[in-house]
Amino acid sequence: MMIEANRKIILDCDPGHDDAIAIMLAGKNSKLELLGITVESGNQTLEKTGLNALNLCQYLNIDVPVCLGASNPIIKEVEVCEAIHGETGLDGFDFPNLEISYDPRHAVDFIIETILKSDKKVTMVTTGPMTNLALAIRIEPNILNNIEEVVIMGGSYSNGNVTPAAEFNIYCDPEAAHIVFNSGLKVTMVGLDVTRKVLVLPEIVDRMTKIDNNASKLFTKLMIVFNENQKRVFGFDGAPLHDPVTIAYLIDPTVIDVDFVHCEIDISNGSSYGRTNCDIFDYLKLKKNTFVAKNIDVDKFWNIIEEALRMY
Repeated sequence: MMIEANRKIILDCDPGHDDAIAIMLAGKNSKLELLGITVESGNQTLEKTGLNALNLCQYLNIDVPVCLGASNPIIKEVEVCEAIHGETGLDGFDFPNLEISYDPRHAVDFIIETILKSDKKVTMVTTGPMTNLALAIRIEPNILNNIEEVVIMGGSYSNGNVTPAAEFNIYCDPEAAHIVFNSGLKVTMVGLDVTRKVLVLPEIVDRMTKIDNNASKLFTKLMIVFNENQKRVFGFDGAPLHDPVTIAYLIDPTVIDVDFVHCEIDISNGSSYGRTNCDIFDYLKLKKNTFVAKNIDVDKFWNIIEEALRMY
């Protein structure tokens, strides 16, 4: 499956250590045209994730609109991931004084306006809860006609990471995920099944440190803290670098293997609330709606990361 060059994307995120690397990947690659960054609460509160997005864009010299969006999920109460991402949501790096500001548009308005006016279809990439995109679909369903694909970091066809059933991004707003997965759009789900295989082991940190530019210094300092927190909470020797797999897939689709399956979001409020129920074996014979990542070329992924760092 080929992805055409210069694909237009909007990155919807909640930075976040792994979101930071996704932004870095998307910011300079010639195969992608980053139209803007929209932000919601998730890894931290909206105030903090928004500030992180601005700091990253200024530090990496990524000149795109940054728009604040949803501060709360559609129905449930907001939850953050301070144990992994720290008090700021991006602990570990001291950014210079901030001199840029937000685009005045609400993220939902930006998504609607940008997609409707685009001369070719836009790909939505979500690396946090899908609240902004779900609200945009509900408010202006006509955007569905001009969306190429939705690439999601979220979910799992095996185990979760905040409950036995649910992955964090989906669990933060399962109702938003339900809207997106049932929108009729092409949905590619990059879940824990593959992202847990790309671990920022010490040799990866050493490899990227040797590049010795601004981006590699950002990567190294962020990943040291990310690794420490993941080790404390989950016992991992290297942090799973979840979110950048979405952008790596758009840069080189062969980095992951996918199956086309039926997937539904558990919004029952029971013990599996927020689970992505993927019918991998087609037991139910229901209409397939999701391309689910099942494997990843780990070496290829880290080559993509290194190449991106060198662009800065």
